[in-house]
Amino acid sequence: METKKPNASFSASRPERDQEAEPANLLPRAVLRPNNYVLLDGDWSFSLDPDDRGLNDQWYVGHTFEGTAHWPGSIEAHMAQAKGQSTPLGWQDKVVAWYEREFMLPNRTESIARSMIQLTFGACGYETRVWLNGHSLHTIENEEVHLGEYTSFSYELPEEYLRPSNRLTVRISDTMDAEIPRGKQESHVYKRGGIWYQTYSGAVRSVWLETVERNRLRSRVGVVSEVENRLVRFSVTTRIHDPGDYTLRLQAVDLRSSETLATSDFPLRLEAGQKQQRVVLDIDKAELWSPESPTRYKLIAQLIDSDGYVAQIETRFGLRKIEARGRHVYLNNEPIYLDGILYQPGTATYEEMQQHMRSMKELGCNLVRVHIAGVDPRIYNLADKLGLMLWVEVPSPHSSTAKSRHNHKAELLRMVSLISTHPSVVIWSLYNEDWGAQDIASNPETRQYIMDMYHFMKLAYPQYLVVDNDGWQHVSYEGLLKSDLLTAHLYTPDLAYWRNLLERLTAGELTGVAAFPLVVGDPFFYRHQVPLLVSEWGGFGFANYGGPNESADRAERIRLFKEVLRQYPIAGDIYTQATDIEDERNGLIDPHTGELSVPSDLLNSSQHTPESQKQLPA
Repeated sequence: METKKPNASFSASRPERDQEAEPANLLPRAVLRPNNYVLLDGDWSFSLDPDDRGLNDQWYVGHTFEGTAHWPGSIEAHMAQAKGQSTPLGWQDKVVAWYEREFMLPNRTESIARSMIQLTFGACGYETRVWLNGHSLHTIENEEVHLGEYTSFSYELPEEYLRPSNRLTVRISDTMDAEIPRGKQESHVYKRGGIWYQTYSGAVRSVWLETVERNRLRSRVGVVSEVENRLVRFSVTTRIHDPGDYTLRLQAVDLRSSETLATSDFPLRLEAGQKQQRVVLDIDKAELWSPESPTRYKLIAQLIDSDGYVAQIETRFGLRKIEARGRHVYLNNEPIYLDGILYQPGTATYEEMQQHMRSMKELGCNLVRVHIAGVDPRIYNLADKLGLMLWVEVPSPHSSTAKSRHNHKAELLRMVSLISTHPSVVIWSLYNEDWGAQDIASNPETRQYIMDMYHFMKLAYPQYLVVDNDGWQHVSYEGLLKSDLLTAHLYTPDLAYWRNLLERLTAGELTGVAAFPLVVGDPFFYRHQVPLLVSEWGGFGFANYGGPNESADRAERIRLFKEVLRQYPIAGDIYTQATDIEDERNGLIDPHTGELSVPSDLLNSSQHTPESQKQLPA
């Protein structure tokens, strides 16, 4: 266990010479806090609980654990380690694992009257329970059992439970339940093989202790820009133990010059508990964020109590606007073609994901579709810096029930609340190819849920485009599409048939083009009133999709397909895919080194667009 120095510099007076020169952030989160922290990563005592006896036998009170396991790491890898194997092992139906370690109480920089110790898990899946010295803990949201696999969650450690030396016990369980958000991990419905992958559950991201203020801002900040007037709406979340009068102070700082561009105070009367507050800054000198010019700024947010005590967080943000208008997508009121690629990080490390992102930029992409998976939050920061737009998707359940919809909504709300700071995130998908919404064409309740969540997202998070069900079977209600984009997944290795599909698709033919009708519900008549995207195509090299295996042949096929694609009134396309993963051998980037197997700029539309189409109409 090692005490770390603060993970960011909060001095607005110290110039940051360029936007690449950022403080190292060892924690998987985007919002930084000026405090010391203690990473609890490393070797933990570990035991599987195949008969699920640990709760009844009170392992959290005392238990002799059989082995050790490295945190972070998957249960599947820990199972393999216990058996002396190098390849992660799968499991059937259910798995329960227990982890335990001791830690010394960290030194506090603030008095106990003003501070507390907070424990944060970067992500654990799927069900997590935690005990401190045998006492059950509840998350800040008051969960005894935390559900979810893709986002962080925190515990405020009660003073009465703390000792100079402390014992932390964690129980993590997962099942093959098709009603929980799984993405492409196998379940009782979809078995491993082909496009379905082995489970990857358990202690998947770092865990750390830190000293936080009793009255503070939580590490979640929402950003909505009004680019025409250079106004930015920030949403901050207060966590209060001592009710009273507070001042919220926001300061926007130019990263290049350290000039303060805007600052404002907002008086608040706050009760105990948690509350979201929206406020606006006028940043009239701000430049806009775009793939060509990914300009970002520093936000310093302070919560100041009546005694003048300051609790502070910091993040980076950018001003940008995304719209679907007519048949084009507009970024900052300018039409933009979306040159995208499908990305499935799988078990890639943070370091490998960084290489992947840079290589996707080198391929000429301005958009990455992160395919129904959770990623390390620092990847969103990197996309912000590189100028890569992101299309984020909720990991899908595998069955359509009232319970699966409940779980889907909870996962969406967890994810969106933690990554709504980033200018790079421009599109959200609720479902993909109706996984978890298989009855979308026949069940009005499924369609109603999707419509409700679409409307919620548009109201609560207007900074995004929202896709209801990517690939096909979009929902129409009274002839109005409940999706900002009309998307189609088209797979063929035949160039002539590819041209035929695009001809029919852009002519408004909505059936017989993709695997299922493009629209369900009420009749919908496509007349270029919404942007049309081919959101999956290619897959060359994967046996199920066809096409060449050799890199040179594959590159030439991609070039020809892209050339044909750009001859039609389409707003963007997503090539499948960035890297190989398990049985899918269709990647363009080495998953370990990040090296390209095809020429750079291959997916850049400017290389394939006829001169007559290079200027998109306004």
